[in-house]
Amino acid sequence: MVNIIFIVADSLRQDHVSFYGWEGCPLETPNIDRLARESVVFDNMYPEGLPTIPVRTQWMTGQRTLPFRSWQPLTKEDRTIADILSSEGWLTALFTDCYHFFKPGYNFHRSFRVWRWIRGQEYDPYRSGPLRKYNLEDFVKPTFDERWRRLVEACLVNIEPFEKADDYFCAQLVHEAIQWLEENRGHRQPLLLWVDSFDPHEPWTPPKEFDRYTDPDYTGKKIILPCGGLASEHFTEEEIAYTRGLYAGEVAYVDHYIGELLDKLQELGYYDNSVIVLAADHGHPLADHGKFLKGGDRMYSELLKVPFMIRFPGGQYGGRRLDALAQFQDVLPTLLDFIGLGHYAEVMHGRSLMPLIRGEAESVREVIITGYHEAPDRCVRDKVWSYIRRPEGKPDELYNLMEAPRERRNLIDEYPEEAARLAAVLGPLYAVKRTMIKGIQGRYEVSGSAIGYTTA
Repeated sequence: MVNIIFIVADSLRQDHVSFYGWEGCPLETPNIDRLARESVVFDNMYPEGLPTIPVRTQWMTGQRTLPFRSWQPLTKEDRTIADILSSEGWLTALFTDCYHFFKPGYNFHRSFRVWRWIRGQEYDPYRSGPLRKYNLEDFVKPTFDERWRRLVEACLVNIEPFEKADDYFCAQLVHEAIQWLEENRGHRQPLLLWVDSFDPHEPWTPPKEFDRYTDPDYTGKKIILPCGGLASEHFTEEEIAYTRGLYAGEVAYVDHYIGELLDKLQELGYYDNSVIVLAADHGHPLADHGKFLKGGDRMYSELLKVPFMIRFPGGQYGGRRLDALAQFQDVLPTLLDFIGLGHYAEVMHGRSLMPLIRGEAESVREVIITGYHEAPDRCVRDKVWSYIRRPEGKPDELYNLMEAPRERRNLIDEYPEEAARLAAVLGPLYAVKRTMIKGIQGRYEVSGSAIGYTTA
């Protein structure tokens, strides 16, 4: 009997997981790394429609979201992993502190036999009352408008009761999931356990024992929730470095509790008879290209490159690292294929990755397309090149991911043929119209087969 354990770490950047070996990775992630060593690890797994809720829809349904829907609840026509496995006799459970799941009208717990919410993340309106432990002025700057100040205050109100690491949200989540595993040990049904952590999503408030990556002599503002716009207009270099350190501490804290969950899976006998997936829905910009926070114009690897790995029962296929392109709508067809329910994937946009995992194929996709449904920007990538389609009035962008993975120099004017090749992939499903590729200097024209696209 095979179980499925699906673990999510929201907003976890690939370059902050030490196993991936990015130059400049600021920390070690020993628990994620040990899972990676026994897993099939993907270097080029990408979200399709961003952010949080559209990604969960892709994972749970095997369908694209970018061309079709924005941030919205499941529809009655959607058929999810919980719908499918429940109908096949599985015991299904969802544990999450992602408060978007349990907002009024949302229904991502549909068909899960058991679901439990951990309240209070970000500005979930969970607690109220004046701040007593924290001083709001320590966490905001004069450039923050009143609305943003109130959001930061809401975040602080939610964490005021916490004294130790076990009080924080990811710890609560993992401990709830562990309790359920203990209660259901020896169950005769196969299990689907979905553990969806909102951390290391902002606000970045790592427990003090994990706040190892900020300058201990720092005396400035504690920017746990930076506002949007150009970081240089709001923050000093010292403040930016401090905030990046908070994020790294949050990653270390999440890694620790993922380790607790993995240890308990081994202790209770679930580890070697389960498919264990670890994924992030997206990364998070830390002013790498001038801005904090997610956004439709931030189509760079700090947002798009995520850790993704699958440990198969008994460590089967373990130790493989694949550079083949894949997207989140491929995840459910892959899981269904492995457990012998691949016929359900016939109506899904996603493609099973099992031929890649078994070594029977080198690729299932030549390119990926990603972006926000509501935003005009689109990113098209293969394994070497990243082309960013910008709205009218802004130059498009092209980066060589192999030679310069941090995407610092726009090569659009030097390699227009590569931009045109990737632009040609965009089509009607992505609400685009034919137009010229827009270079920085406008020193060339594109014609014939070198036709680009832009969003309408």
